[in-house]
Amino acid sequence: MREHTDTRARIQEVALKLFTEQGYEATSLREIAEALGVTKAALYYHFRTKDDIVAGLAEDHRATMEHLIKWAQDQPSTLETKREFIRRYTDELFGSHHHAFMRFMERNQTALRDHPKVERMRSLMTRLVGVLWDEDATTAQRLRSSMAIFTLHASWFVLKDDKISDEERKAAALQIALELIEPPPSPR
Repeated sequence: MREHTDTRARIQEVALKLFTEQGYEATSLREIAEALGVTKAALYYHFRTKDDIVAGLAEDHRATMEHLIKWAQDQPSTLETKREFIRRYTDELFGSHHHAFMRFMERNQTALRDHPKVERMRSLMTRLVGVLWDEDATTAQRLRSSMAIFTLHASWFVLKDDKISDEERKAAALQIALELIEPPPSPR
């Protein structure tokens, strides 16, 4: 079973790379199979279509995000819970190919516009940022806390410099995200 899971993950990884580099519509299953060094039949054993690959990627990420949202909802709604939520999301984003999936979605918006699994991911992002909102939060406070999540994602697009290590990128993004969820100073 582990070999099946490893092969499936490897297919997703290679497909994600090709979809991002060449575009979803321009990448064929044949090209994915060739990049993996397997036959199309071997690829079909795991995924019949490119759409199945995208659905699998989206489902994997959805499950991870759902788990994190559930964790946050089961905690007291405190600033420390929000900080821990940001830390956990940062670890997930930087510790997996989650950022690559987000880059793929961003670069293939037109091709994926009506994909139902991708649409579910978009609504899940709304729930994800909502974890950081207090019930009585103002519009500005909601925007500020939402920017904490977007800061983590933006670090992959804005900080493209090859001289910046992933560790530096992660540390900078986490620092800013944590600052954004801090309550604003009280007016004097």
